[in-house]
Amino acid sequence: MDAATGDGAHRASHPPAAHVGRARAAWLRADFSDRTTDRAATLNQLLLSSVVFVLAVLVAFTPPPHVDLALFFLGVVVVFVVTGATLVVPWNRLRFGWVAVVPAIDIVAITFMVLAAPDTAMGLLWIFPTMWLAAGFGMLGLFAVIVAVAAIIGVLTALTTRELTFTSLLLPLVLVAVAATSHLTARRSDAQRTLLAKQSQLLRRVLEQSRRQEQVVTEVLDAVDFGVIRIDSDGRIAVTNEANSRLQQTIQGDAAAVTPVFRDDGETRLPADELPVERALRGEAFDGQVVWFGEEPGPRQALSISARRLIDPSGEDTGAVVISRDVTSELEALRARDELVASVSHELRTPLTSILGYLDLAIEEPGLPDHVRSNLDIAERNAERLLRIVADILAASSSSPASVEASLSAQLLDVRDTVRAAGEALTPRAAGRAITIDASGLEPARAWADPMRLRQVVDNLVSNAIAYNKDGGTVFLGTTTDGTSTWILVRDTGVGITEADRARLFQRFYKAGAERRSGTGLGLAITRDIVRAHGGELGLHSSPGVGSTFIVKLPATAPEGTPQ
Repeated sequence: MDAATGDGAHRASHPPAAHVGRARAAWLRADFSDRTTDRAATLNQLLLSSVVFVLAVLVAFTPPPHVDLALFFLGVVVVFVVTGATLVVPWNRLRFGWVAVVPAIDIVAITFMVLAAPDTAMGLLWIFPTMWLAAGFGMLGLFAVIVAVAAIIGVLTALTTRELTFTSLLLPLVLVAVAATSHLTARRSDAQRTLLAKQSQLLRRVLEQSRRQEQVVTEVLDAVDFGVIRIDSDGRIAVTNEANSRLQQTIQGDAAAVTPVFRDDGETRLPADELPVERALRGEAFDGQVVWFGEEPGPRQALSISARRLIDPSGEDTGAVVISRDVTSELEALRARDELVASVSHELRTPLTSILGYLDLAIEEPGLPDHVRSNLDIAERNAERLLRIVADILAASSSSPASVEASLSAQLLDVRDTVRAAGEALTPRAAGRAITIDASGLEPARAWADPMRLRQVVDNLVSNAIAYNKDGGTVFLGTTTDGTSTWILVRDTGVGITEADRARLFQRFYKAGAERRSGTGLGLAITRDIVRAHGGELGLHSSPGVGSTFIVKLPATAPEGTPQ
């Protein structure tokens, strides 16, 4: 049986007179409510009897003038007898209204004492039973107090044959005021207890609901196949799921001391302070950090790990959630694809070189008819295009930052000359579509770069700016430097790039949009790898229908300790 049902059963067991105290007992269990009744009767009566005992001692040793000791001690004896009865009678087994007999008898006993010593302040003792009646029995008790006070005034007036004066009326007024105050205080306390009881029930329901939700969340977390770590604001790991243990427990802290950890290339060791959980503990948020655990020839595992900061409604950082996913199969599949593409491309390159050589010999053959030479020129151009595609595929399949960097022969050079030469070489292609190449933004700018590789970067960017420009558009070229870094700018007035395409634009073999079906989708990936191998970065700003701007940032000086 729940609390509400128990309360209802308790209230239904009492007759209508018991409803006087229902607000006070509604939130309690039946047995606890009965024990409260016992305690209230005992405590109230013991308090009154203690005061009466002190007065009796005083009157016995120093009796006031004109006191009827027999009548006075009769009242004292009645109070003590009622006190003994409250200690013996099991009020919890009687109906609630019967306990009102105790304060009623107290009123009669105190009346005897007042009649015995009318010129004293004995009437103040009426405060105890009147407060009990008014506070413990609701409006019925307050009404009983008023009636009792009126009856007492009448009895005293009749027995003492005295006229009513202001002094004689002051005590009844005080008694009524004290009774009313006690009644209001009791009702306020009842209301507060009722409110607290409702809040307690609400909190219990909320707690049960929270526990059910926590159980559901736990079951869901344990059912998914990606690892989850919840980090509190104090750096304590509060929650982990089963998948996290299955995937890789070594990402939590001292992984480097247990299992070798490598960057996304699978070869470069990852410092301990760059471990995903260590970064999350420092307050960082990141996406898709690929970490390899283990080294060849043994078993290896790759995890893609992301961290999200948690912010409470007040804007305070409350920790982070670290998500890890096993991407070993995906990365191995990509590596197998690259190896296959590289192998096929390498096999194609040798016969293509041979075909181009024989085409050159055939074109230079004297006496060759013009129409045959024209056909051979077309074949040579397409063979050269095919050879460039194969070269791009080979470069993409082998271009990691380490491999590209190893092939660099960097030196100090003026990038303005490189950019201008690339623009002049591609001017005929741009003129075929009435596209203007504007080189007015070129300024002297030195950079530490490989001339051949830098020319490859600029050629790729300018070729794209022409290919995806509008007929009659413009390609703006610019270079500048601040002495520490050097920038190359290539801006077109073409179709632009959507936000969805920008997120994947530098992925190998990706071609953005339906209008970008030509090409292999490797040029920008290779370009970015070359720029990063120089210690620079390739940036992009684009809006659909407005155009695109590619910015190459390179170091303007040689690294320290490099011979020049």
